[in-house]
Amino acid sequence: MAARIIDGKLISTEVKERIAAEVAEYVEVQGRTPTLATVIVGDDPASHIYVANKHKACEQVGINSAHHGLDADTPEDELVELVASLGIDDSIDGILVQLPVPGHINPDAVVGAINPAKDVDGLTPVSAGLLSAGNPGLVPCTPAGVIEMLDHEGVELSGAEAVVVGRSNLVGKPVAALLLARNATVTICHSRTKDLPGTCSRADVLVAAVGVPELLGADCVKPGATVIDVGMNRTDDGLKGDVDFAAASEVAGAITPVPGGVGPMTIAMLMSNTLAAARAR
Repeated sequence: MAARIIDGKLISTEVKERIAAEVAEYVEVQGRTPTLATVIVGDDPASHIYVANKHKACEQVGINSAHHGLDADTPEDELVELVASLGIDDSIDGILVQLPVPGHINPDAVVGAINPAKDVDGLTPVSAGLLSAGNPGLVPCTPAGVIEMLDHEGVELSGAEAVVVGRSNLVGKPVAALLLARNATVTICHSRTKDLPGTCSRADVLVAAVGVPELLGADCVKPGATVIDVGMNRTDDGLKGDVDFAAASEVAGAITPVPGGVGPMTIAMLMSNTLAAARAR
């Protein structure tokens, strides 16, 4: 029996509709509109598309956006100075620096300059520390979107065995922390994991976030499991996830497609974080 498809586009639309209503209420009560500042360095076409999509989402939910585009040869100290100035600008609620930045710029220095209270991407060391300690804070958007999807689908996380494939600071580690906070029993797999299929096939919830096209096949999926594929890999055959969708769909109980799964949720949760940052002022 084929798995149920978890429609990220549909869920993200519902999330944005909810946020739009909450933003309207915030504006009425506070007399101001939440504002997201975006910063991009250089002319990478994909990065500009990503930022344009974020501005479009802001418009959809009633959040203001302020864009700062810098030349590719912008010095690191100039970029850090801009990010720091946005951190003390009372008109700005959220700051997003589009990564990657050009090679001459240290991304850690840039991220470190973001005011943690405005860190709507959840990337600063302060945000990571709050999440690790189980304290309230702004959570990375993609991991937050994964949890939102699981909740939408009614997946019981407490007591569930969850396996996360990938240990990046952007997705793997934070999504594992969020699952742990929901009382799942969490295992993180990576390039040194000795028996990947054996470990993954125990999972009630399998999250793939490793960046290798179709790495996980049917032998990695427990019958009836919920599979969340965060991977977005460009191949000669188009976009592919980290999971072999066709094969895994024959075993899983529910699965996200690529594209149309986790991707739309990332921007929706960025809107949620921007509103949360505004409320916390």
